[in-house]
This record gives sequence, C-alpha cells and structure tokens, in this order.
Amino acid sequence: MLYLVGLGLGDAKDITVKGLEAVRRCRRVYLEAYTSVLTVGKEALEEFYGKELILADREMVEQEADSLLKDADVCDVAFLVVGDPFGATTHSDLVLRAVKLGIPYKVIHNASIMNAVGCCGLQLYNFGETVSIVFWTDTWKPESFFDKIEKNRQNGMHTLCLLDIKVKEQSLENLMKGRKIYEPPRYMSVNQAAEQLLAIIQNRRLQGEKPEITENTICVGLARVGAPDEKIASGTLQEMSTVELGAPLHSLIVTGTMHPLELEMLKLFSVDSSSFENNACQRTT
Repeated sequence: MLYLVGLGLGDAKDITVKGLEAVRRCRRVYLEAYTSVLTVGKEALEEFYGKELILADREMVEQEADSLLKDADVCDVAFLVVGDPFGATTHSDLVLRAVKLGIPYKVIHNASIMNAVGCCGLQLYNFGETVSIVFWTDTWKPESFFDKIEKNRQNGMHTLCLLDIKVKEQSLENLMKGRKIYEPPRYMSVNQAAEQLLAIIQNRRLQGEKPEITENTICVGLARVGAPDEKIASGTLQEMSTVELGAPLHSLIVTGTMHPLELEMLKLFSVDSSSFENNACQRTT
C-alpha cells in the first residue's frame, strides 16, 4: 500500500492519529521537501514519528518515482506532504503511477493553506481561483497571475496568492554545465509579492489601463499559518509592501467584495485602522 499522508501546517504533532498509525507501520517513509515546509525540521519529525525519513526532493518525485514506489505492492510505503496530499499536482501524478503499477493507495487528509486561510475571517466560499506569484528575475517578469486576480475581483471574489518557494534550485550556469550545485533556499515574503503587484499596477497605468487593483486595495498578509507564532496583518496593498511578518511561509490575499462580518474580522488584524476604514468600506455588500 502507498499512503499519502498530510502533515498539516504547524509541527510534528499536527499529523492525524490515522496518519501517525500509517507512518509507524510503513517500511519506508518519504518526506516531500519542495512544495512547502513545516516550522520544525526532519529530525523533530523523526523523533515524534519514531521513523527514519527519506527526503524526497522535486527531482526524485518527478523523475525517479519508480524508486519511491519500489516494492510498494508488497510492503507499506508512506509519502508525507506538508498540508494536504493534494495541494500540489505532482502528488496526483504519483497516484497515477502507483495505479499503473497495480499498487493500491490510501490518502489521509489534513489541514492545508487552502482552507486554513479562513483564520483571517474571510469566508472560504467567497474565494475565486487561487494563484501563484513567482519570483521575478531581471529577464523574466510574468504578469499572468495579475489578470486572474483582477478577474476574481471583478466577480467580487477574494484571491489567495501562494508565494514562490525556491528549494534546491540551480543557477542557469550550473544547470547548463551539469553541476549539482544548488542555490540557497528562498521563500517569497508578503512584502516582495506586494512590491511585484505594485510594479504591475504602474506598468498597466503606463499602458493606459485602469487596473481593478490599486495601491489602496485591501489585502491580508499571513505568515506561518497554523504555527504558535502565526501572524496576520490586514491593510492596503501599499501597506503590505512594508509590513513585517517575519519568517516563512507567507501567503497574500487580495480581497474582493466583503460582507460586513468579513470586514469586522479583518479589522482585528489591521495595520492602520484609519486607512483601513477609509478604503475597505468601498467594497462591501
């Protein structure tokens, strides 16, 4: 049996009882290590689970999945995912590979950022399409995610923006020369995401457009959701470019039309209540 086990969002103890039981009876246990991170390291998980963990990076999961599934038809193998197992499409691919090989699988779900964002008070059923905001480079500055945020806002929907994670990435030079040298991990902050959105707004105005999202659009910054030091801040997009939320992982929400109850909840986390009052009231029903 292949078990896909969600670990939740905080630390080692966020695994479900059902998930922990599965892990403890498995012969091999892999820890997916590239779509998200917990607030504790591999060693803390190993101590709590009572099992040695094998780190599974993107290369292993996407290119060497057969080694991960080896003998899973005759013994139990677990694949651990921060959050919920189906928070990333890669894990659907793993299931399809297992089915082709005749390996049965079982999914053990857990909390993910997709539902935990409700902690800020915005209603989950008022969210539109989720987007990913990627790190820009000097030569690559995509804006397609902005169009999706605008479309959601035009429809009155909030947008959850998942922020880029760069783990075990190679520089272009090392990639071209085949050198297994990796860059230090990088995690996008709410500040960086807001700065990129502000830059796109300026670009669109220079092109004669009137963006649906402006510097005064109410947004929510979230950091380390589910952890003891979770932090939430609400305010304008401009304020999100300077707010201090600390260590990763961060997420950003661009609000749509808000119910008065949502607005009252967001006020609990306001960076500046006066600017929040002036701008937020324009988008309520």
